[in-house]
Amino acid sequence: MNLADLMDFLSRPELGLTGLFISSFLAATLLPGGSELILFALLRLRPETLVVAVILATLGNTLGGMSTWWLARQLPEQALARLSPRHLHWLRRWGPAALTMAWAPLAGDALCAAAGWLRLAALPCALWMGLGKGLRYSLVAAGALAY
Repeated sequence: MNLADLMDFLSRPELGLTGLFISSFLAATLLPGGSELILFALLRLRPETLVVAVILATLGNTLGGMSTWWLARQLPEQALARLSPRHLHWLRRWGPAALTMAWAPLAGDALCAAAGWLRLAALPCALWMGLGKGLRYSLVAAGALAY
């Protein structure tokens, strides 16, 4: 089973919230994913799941981002020296609050990895990351309900 097959499987309506959580987690790692599309489709089919769906998508995506943070934290300093100087400067300047941008494609993964590599504290990183990801999923949900 390749990655496209896995994402197709997770987007099946009968998987519902479970598929949303798993796809949200995977989308926050270095694997590509479409958790926003799954959330959108789920809310079009079952709008009554709005609050639970946004919470599960946010939680799954934040846990995925924190797994990238944790993995990067385990690496020696020279292993991630190829990270963008811009991302490192941003994190050094703003600290964990910079992780509100962890939802952004590609740059978000780099921010999570850089935060772990810089040994930024886990709890503030998770909270700021969750805030940014939660806002993004809330906007997707609003779009799904307004569509």
